[in-house]
Amino acid sequence: MNATAATRLGVSPAAYADLVGMAPRHLADDRYRTPASTNVRIWELMTLQAPWHEVSLHMAHQSPLGSLGLWDYLLTQAPTPLEGLRDAARFVATVADAGTEALRIEEDERHITLSHINAADLTDEIASAIRAYSLSLFRPRISASTRRTITPVRVVLAARAPRTHKSLVRLYGTPAIDFAGPVNSITFKTADLTTPQPHAPGLSALLRRHAEQLLHQAIPLRDWLDLFRATLRATPDSGIPTLTSTARRMSLSTRTLQRRLDEHQTTWSRELQALRREHTLRLLTSTELSLPAIAERVGYADTSALRRAVQRWTGQPLAAVRAHGDADRPTGPPIAHDGC
Repeated sequence: MNATAATRLGVSPAAYADLVGMAPRHLADDRYRTPASTNVRIWELMTLQAPWHEVSLHMAHQSPLGSLGLWDYLLTQAPTPLEGLRDAARFVATVADAGTEALRIEEDERHITLSHINAADLTDEIASAIRAYSLSLFRPRISASTRRTITPVRVVLAARAPRTHKSLVRLYGTPAIDFAGPVNSITFKTADLTTPQPHAPGLSALLRRHAEQLLHQAIPLRDWLDLFRATLRATPDSGIPTLTSTARRMSLSTRTLQRRLDEHQTTWSRELQALRREHTLRLLTSTELSLPAIAERVGYADTSALRRAVQRWTGQPLAAVRAHGDADRPTGPPIAHDGC
């Protein structure tokens, strides 16, 4: 779907045809899981054609109900919209990268907030486009499943505000959009998401079993950079990986490892910083470790250095990032960006 949308936006198919997962036999078989690096590259090509908020709207137009396959029906065929959201969060790995993304749900008597968490190391334009699009998928699907027009109470984007908001108002169906938040989220009235909706009894349970089977049979497609990053992430929490130790684990010399990274337009330093960012944000938002313990574990001299790094990465104070994590624990396993 991403490739088709990119072509319609003016991207030449030659620019993505050789990416991992773009072979016709892979596209024709739902078992194959396109690597996140391929999807990110296609999003990058689209953001070179138009501003991020216009790319998000364009992608939303290319994503009608049913285009995301099983995930769409997990979301829309439950007894209530809230139960559908829980299933969508639990099985978002059917459409997204479990290594970098998660959906989280926060509930109270008046409001239900759905947050989209993306820990990938992306440029501002690409990150803003992907995250804004991902958040936009829910309103039209909930409206379709309830057979009523459901309007969000509030939308929060981590992106900087663009000069014009028209495309985003169209995307979310509301002008109530805040920018530069700690995380992307969309809030609905609790009553809108807990009212029973038309559904076939027993269908949602059948869909969940099918999703479990589909994920069990999935064939992840990986390029060399994906394998390198998996090796890097597999380093024990007790230590920061070194160039020498990582090269040894991959049966390469340090010089060859650096050359391969250069071929993939990245560096050891950049990859290590991305890993540190991912690891730090995960520890802050999903554990109760103290700040000194986190700083030591990810290799910062003290908590002041940790605070500066988090501010630089997110644009938010460390306390705000941690507070959101405390209030918004994952409802299911983290989730590759195929388009969600």
